[in-house]
Amino acid sequence: MFEYFLNNKDGWLNGKGPEAEIVFSSRIRLARNIANLPFPSRASSAQKKEVLDKVREAYPQVNRLKNSTFVNMAELSALDSQFLIERHLISQEHAVDSKEKGLIVSGDEKISIMINEEDHLRSQVILSGFDLKKCWQVLEEIDRDLEKKISFSFLSDLGYLTACPTNVGTALRASCMLHLPALALTKRINKILELLTRISFTTRGLFGEGTQALGNFFQISNQVSLGLSETELVDNLIGVVNQVKTQEIDARDTLIKKHKISLEDSVWRALGILQNSRLISSREALSHLSILCLGLDLGIIKNTDLSTKAKGREVINSLFVIIQPAHLQKIESKSLRERERDYIRAEILRKKLK
Repeated sequence: MFEYFLNNKDGWLNGKGPEAEIVFSSRIRLARNIANLPFPSRASSAQKKEVLDKVREAYPQVNRLKNSTFVNMAELSALDSQFLIERHLISQEHAVDSKEKGLIVSGDEKISIMINEEDHLRSQVILSGFDLKKCWQVLEEIDRDLEKKISFSFLSDLGYLTACPTNVGTALRASCMLHLPALALTKRINKILELLTRISFTTRGLFGEGTQALGNFFQISNQVSLGLSETELVDNLIGVVNQVKTQEIDARDTLIKKHKISLEDSVWRALGILQNSRLISSREALSHLSILCLGLDLGIIKNTDLSTKAKGREVINSLFVIIQPAHLQKIESKSLRERERDYIRAEILRKKLK
């Protein structure tokens, strides 16, 4: 499975989705709990196993999950779990205390379901680019089919019941991963993030809750799900993302008009470092890849293989993930110390960007 994922070019990482220059990916997640069974934090080992068995029995009967794989989290190494985190298929929390936890994942990695995380089921669809409505269309179908096989905890006056009160209602969390280098360079990003908080949206880093905004990536999502329909939540996020996207485009125009030489210098320096380094950390590599990506989007990168946008986007998008620690160790099929990872990361970057 892991080797297949390393070579997968059809998933959400391919950069071929709509408006992918700024909106790296779109994701919608639903939390569900099985009726008459306690939430995972209160459930006994036997009850969590019952949840696992019920979902494992039901999912092959769901049309969009027929070619998916079931993974018993208890059978995975810490490295395996970290690899899945880096690919956005599981959360940090799901990798902890993995007994009686499971994962269902589609072959193209666009669909995944965590079993016995904070809730009994955390189902998600993640697609390349700005495609929230397609995400919801697919996930709604999966949820509807699962509910024919499994009875979920639901109250008519509250909606779906969840372990965390902020998820009660639709239990839907919509999010987009945005690449906002120009807002960061023009020092506008903090005001944008403050405004998002005031209007009940939250921002996280590249790998979700509790992570930093490495490589100028910011994940924007709704904060509450009670009192609004699924369609309203999705539409609200689309509106917010469009506004942030407009601000990023404006910041890019400002950089080109007022700071073109400095910007070009930064882009070509980034490419030079990535093409010639012998040791490089993931943090530094992500920073340079972010600037390189901006240079590609603005047409600064010319007369190289990367200057073909489709190819350049595919190469850079894949690098954002495969240079992460667990991916490097999977590529090398062995455990690596930090300095060894820095060396192999630099080697991969040189080969991919030559």
